[in-house]
Amino acid sequence: MTPILSLYRNAFGGLSKEAWFLAAVMFINRSGAMVVPFLSVYLTEALGFSLQQVGVLLSLFGVGSMCGTFLGGWLTDKIGHFKVQFFSLTLGGSWFFVMLSFKQFEFFAGGIFLLSLLTECLRPANASSVSSYARPENVTRAFSLNRMAINLGFSIGPALGGILATVSYQWLFLADGITSLSAGVLFFLYFRHRQGHEPQRQEPGEPQAPTAMTRSPYRDGLFVLFTVLCCCFAVAFFQFFSTMPLYFRRVYHLSELEIGALLAFNGMVVFLLEMIIVYLIGDKHALWKMIVLGLFLLALAFVLLNVAKGFPVLVISVLLMSLSEILAMPFMSTLTVQRSGPHNRGSYMGLYSLSYSAAHIIGPFVGTTVIASFGFDTLWWGASALCLVAIVGFYFVVRRLQAG
Repeated sequence: MTPILSLYRNAFGGLSKEAWFLAAVMFINRSGAMVVPFLSVYLTEALGFSLQQVGVLLSLFGVGSMCGTFLGGWLTDKIGHFKVQFFSLTLGGSWFFVMLSFKQFEFFAGGIFLLSLLTECLRPANASSVSSYARPENVTRAFSLNRMAINLGFSIGPALGGILATVSYQWLFLADGITSLSAGVLFFLYFRHRQGHEPQRQEPGEPQAPTAMTRSPYRDGLFVLFTVLCCCFAVAFFQFFSTMPLYFRRVYHLSELEIGALLAFNGMVVFLLEMIIVYLIGDKHALWKMIVLGLFLLALAFVLLNVAKGFPVLVISVLLMSLSEILAMPFMSTLTVQRSGPHNRGSYMGLYSLSYSAAHIIGPFVGTTVIASFGFDTLWWGASALCLVAIVGFYFVVRRLQAG
């Protein structure tokens, strides 16, 4: 066996069957992730909405995402991660078909809010499920496996979406709905008889767990500050999915196929490298070092867009963003698991996911507003500055979280 194959075998070894099947479900679900990557282009070119209207709609998607992650985290602790994931996949998948009939701004606004609410309930429930089925020593790798599957699916979804969009944007909604429903059916068939569905509850007379393991994450001030910093990271990173397709289109005049290829390149890089990087360096360096390095690479990616031009620059920038994602996100999830306990993990995961949902509100609105008023260059400088501010915050906060 070659050293590279041996390295991959070691990186993937020791993970539970449930972790692998959760990854398979997320792969199927994300293989149909075609609507969101092309949403800004669809809204401007197919429906004729203004840039300001697009910003409002993308922010409404973020509001629904925030409500969905909050609801998903709360429901996970109340009814268990199995039910939340199943209903999110099936109801959210069905709603994609309904979205096809919405052409007016007001109807589309209500529809995109409900779509995001239904689909984003999945995030905290899925994270709780990953941590529930993973062995303690493999939590970070289990999250990386899940993210690897998501990114492999995302490398397929936008690429296929670019092809379908040349025929009709309606095909994007159909494909997204079908894959979500298929993932829901597969999830139900495999996990319906598995242990660990129900939330853990403390029995009367059972000794009290440590405060950190039972308290609400909303009363954990240091963790709340951590989620604010995660939101800052996500506001910058999510420009890749919200405003950057517009940048590709308006500044470089790329086709849907080329835009889809660049988005797919991100997913493929994460798919190929994340598990290996986490396996090689995940246990050898402090979490804050991984997160800070990830933020630095993201800042560098935005700076590069302003100091150099050309298609190769776009490829290098996307590569840096992908490496940033690999270094930051898995270790943010690991820290959240370490900070929580079995009785409040859904709530902690919900609050952590809420930071990304808030970024879905703030990022597109701020991004489109800055573009309309000052142009893309100002947006990229602002995003890089935000990353640098977050770096300082993560340096102090993550070290204190782990020390406590």
